[in-house]
Amino acid sequence: MKPDKPTDRELIERTLAGDTTCFETLFDRYRRQLYASILGKCGEQDAGDIIQETYVKAYFNLPRYNPEYTFGQWIYTIARNLFIDFARRKRSAGNTVSIDGENGDGINPPCDTLNPEERIISRQRGRMLDNLMSELPPRYRTMIELRFIGEYSYDEIAEKLGMPIGTVKTRIHRAREKLCALITARKLL
Repeated sequence: MKPDKPTDRELIERTLAGDTTCFETLFDRYRRQLYASILGKCGEQDAGDIIQETYVKAYFNLPRYNPEYTFGQWIYTIARNLFIDFARRKRSAGNTVSIDGENGDGINPPCDTLNPEERIISRQRGRMLDNLMSELPPRYRTMIELRFIGEYSYDEIAEKLGMPIGTVKTRIHRAREKLCALITARKLL
C-alpha cells in the first residue's frame, strides 16, 4: 500500500515534470526547521529574509538538485550559505554574527554540472523568471537584478542608487515578496 503522503523525491519529480504546486508542499516540510536554525543566529526579520531567499533560490535551482543528498540536506545547505553571505555582509559593516552555531553541521553543497535535460529545464526556468521579472514594477525589478543577479551587497546597492540602506532593505524585501506572490499566483510553485 502506497502512503498518502508523497516522498520528497516524488514531490521533486512532480515539480520538475511541471506540477509546480508540489514545491510549496516540499518546502513547507522544512520551513520551520530552517527558520528555527537561522533565527537562532540572527534576528526575526533577517531570518525571514533568508528563508524567502532560500525558497526562491531552491525553486530556480531544483534542476541542479543532486539526489545523492537528502532534500533536507540540500535545502539546509542553501539556507546556511545564504546565512553565511548575510553574516559576511554584517561583519564587513562592523557587526558580528556567528556563522557556526549549534546547528552548524558542516554539510558541503553538492557540486555537479548540469546534464543536457537539466540545462533545458534551467533555461526554461530562467525564461519564466525573466517573464515574472518583467511584471514587477521597475523599482523592484532593479532591486532583484542588483541583489540576486548582480550579487551586490545591500551597502553596494545603497551606494549605487544613492539610497539609505534601510530603503534598500525594505525594497528588496518587498521585491522578494512580490516575486514570490507572482510565482504562487501563476502556480509555478
